[in-house]
Amino acid sequence: MNILLWHVHGSWTTAFVQGPHTYLVPVTPDRGPDGLGRARTFAWPDSVREVTPGELRDAEVDLVVLQRPHEHGLAERWLGGRRPGRDVPAVYLEHNAPDGDVPDTRHPCADRDDLTLVHVTHFNRLFWDNGGTRTEVIEHGIVDPGHQYTGALARAAVVVNEPVRRGRFTGTDLLADLSEAAPLDVFGMRTEGLAAHLGLAEDRCRTADLPQGELHAALARRRLYLHPVRWTSLGLSLLEAMHLGMPVVALATTEAVEAVPPGTGTLSTRPEVLARAARHYLAEPEAAAEDGARARQAALERYGLKRFLADWERVMTEARS
Repeated sequence: MNILLWHVHGSWTTAFVQGPHTYLVPVTPDRGPDGLGRARTFAWPDSVREVTPGELRDAEVDLVVLQRPHEHGLAERWLGGRRPGRDVPAVYLEHNAPDGDVPDTRHPCADRDDLTLVHVTHFNRLFWDNGGTRTEVIEHGIVDPGHQYTGALARAAVVVNEPVRRGRFTGTDLLADLSEAAPLDVFGMRTEGLAAHLGLAEDRCRTADLPQGELHAALARRRLYLHPVRWTSLGLSLLEAMHLGMPVVALATTEAVEAVPPGTGTLSTRPEVLARAARHYLAEPEAAAEDGARARQAALERYGLKRFLADWERVMTEARS
């Protein structure tokens, strides 16, 4: 198939484009949000082709994967009037947990009969009001980075984008107290200034923004992965950390309670319990490595790439039938 999708979430797309199809990714001169083109910090195969809006007008497209509400109209214009869901088969992929009148948040695609609404977690499907639209859940898949864990640095790794702006959603307010249990290395976009924002010394909260290949190696050197997120979809960085062989210390919120089984780390809604777990791993590196090995096995079994691609193949085939 020729599949049209926008480059919205680089980590998710990296897994999706490992399938057997041709992936048409819009590109614009400014490489803005609607035309990022191919990823520059992720390894994508040659089957991912950049296409301009002008080229899309007459392009053969077998399926459109929509990911943002405005993409429906954008696709119709760029495809020369062909309507996703009517003239071209379409699915809508929802990456995010609902934001707003939870649990009464109505999805933009609620009560649509012309497409399938795909959620990335069962939690998201449960909390969105999907109306009568046909829904599916296709859980994340990860391109396995391998068991790289050493835990040589007695620090906790956190991966979050824009922690200052996103605040309580990502548990940024919890980091100051948690840093007393384990010094933090926070990776992600626009993390600069976080230590000052939290009133912490630089060594208690270091920040960096690394490409995926470098990020995996950096994470694997930290003793544990800390996931203080209150409200968001299941972060791919959490699953990547588990694939690397890292033990997890996480808030027991949203889909984390499904992703992190017993024996792979600590889940709790009590920050003091998370702090105690972090101290334990810093003091007991062998226990950290053992829990991390179990975390890797659990992630491989549930979030493996083969299962992910097979689930998508079924849904896309059904959408075209």
